[in-house]
Amino acid sequence: MSAPVVRAKFRVMNIDAAQNADPNNVFVTIRMIPVWEHDGVNKAWSKATPSGELKISITNPAAIDKFDLGKEYFLDFTPAE
Repeated sequence: MSAPVVRAKFRVMNIDAAQNADPNNVFVTIRMIPVWEHDGVNKAWSKATPSGELKISITNPAAIDKFDLGKEYFLDFTPAE
């Protein structure tokens, strides 16, 4: 039996790169907010205007390259069982 999934669509609003004392140790903070759509996927979890924010810090360069400012991404929430 598969676990229930809640899918949300978020848009990257900010990508903030920072650097530690070690020039090889760059990390990026990515801030995302939910997308408003009249009949979109976010209606499954928000009956009105969706509200929220996701902020993550990434240090893996391969993962950092997967995010683009202004681009939309799906977030799938499943129980970690």
